[in-house]
Amino acid sequence: MKAYLSYTERLSGRIDPPSSKNYTTRYLLVAALAEGESLVRFPAVSDDAAAMVRCLRDLGATIEEEEDREGRFLRILGFGRRPRAPGRLDPGNAGAVLRLLIGVGALLPEIRFETAFGESLGQRPHGDLLDALGQLGLACESVDGRLPLILRGGPPQGGLVRVSGARSSQYLSALLFLAPLLQRGMTIEVTGGLVSKPLVRTTLEVMRQAGIEVEAEDDLLYFQVPGGQAYLAREYKVNGDFPSAAAILAAGAVTESRIEVSRLYEDSQGERAAIPVLREMGARVDHEGETVRLASNGRLWGVEFDGDQATDMVLAMVAAACLAEGTSRFYNVANLRLKECDRIAVPALELERLGVAVRTGAGELSITGRPEGYEGGIEVETHHDHRVAQMLAIVGLRCRRGLTILDAENVSKSYPDFFADLARLGARVELGD
Repeated sequence: MKAYLSYTERLSGRIDPPSSKNYTTRYLLVAALAEGESLVRFPAVSDDAAAMVRCLRDLGATIEEEEDREGRFLRILGFGRRPRAPGRLDPGNAGAVLRLLIGVGALLPEIRFETAFGESLGQRPHGDLLDALGQLGLACESVDGRLPLILRGGPPQGGLVRVSGARSSQYLSALLFLAPLLQRGMTIEVTGGLVSKPLVRTTLEVMRQAGIEVEAEDDLLYFQVPGGQAYLAREYKVNGDFPSAAAILAAGAVTESRIEVSRLYEDSQGERAAIPVLREMGARVDHEGETVRLASNGRLWGVEFDGDQATDMVLAMVAAACLAEGTSRFYNVANLRLKECDRIAVPALELERLGVAVRTGAGELSITGRPEGYEGGIEVETHHDHRVAQMLAIVGLRCRRGLTILDAENVSKSYPDFFADLARLGARVELGD
């Protein structure tokens, strides 16, 4: 699918963002790991959520979609600590889903993980997690820790595990979800520092809601999880997704806009940092209750931001920086190179084609903005990455000759209605083959 963005001066209106994919996948997981029936209300409608549902069904969970006066929900009958052996699991292009399910796969005597997305998820490394599971006595067959991989030897008894947190926090989250189901539990020491700490806090928040006891040091580098625990069947409500909201708010910031985004609660999502960052750039942003209101005259200034606080909003802020006065620097983002694509090199490649002044380093990205906008009139690639598609769309609003985004359907990984919501706010968007 192609998305054509025309030059847009102003946006206005109110939207309800998609539900958080990170909370949705975690709530679905703890519901499946419980014995009994759970409800997950307002689940995300996204490729990642669909991948988790599909894989959990393959592992033995019964999941039915229903609706009542409150809205859509999923009814889940879990498999507890005894998943069914499906032989193979295919998480599509959902890296976080894969890594969390590798933890569940450790409960089985044998399981194979594979994907059809060889150029995207197939290139992402999982060796640090596999090394940690090896310390528990499991064996793994893979090529350099990449898919396809076969895990053998479960379930383990538990014990002390050291895992690197230098490249991804998802390895740690996978171990945390597994730990309470093991007879001896798990003591986890994180080595090499820890990136994306807010997502670990989301994991801990969800586990505690599910009745699991976890002792965690404040720096999130040491954990003790007692064994023999059970996840409780219960009802969960999913919050709005701050990474998705950040893209809409950035689109509002680069135009003359007054927009509102609803269903955004105070929670552990690091991407709430979009609010102070956009304020620093010059937009007026207020967060009252569950509503974020943004007013902007389109005039922005450069900013410096530690992207490890909120990795999933960095590219949206990069887009805003492309239209800001001065230079913006996003640092401490080396783990962006290990996402659906290299989110440092690929954005730089596509933005440079538009005339954006970009500098990259091993773990940073610098943008010198052009407040008057760009000429555009070209086709740009998403490289199978939903965040790249959103970034390009935001810049496309300020391209005088518009911008055509190829493979724009990739936004469905996290925000299927992204282009529709931009259009509802007044952007000129055309979708076609």
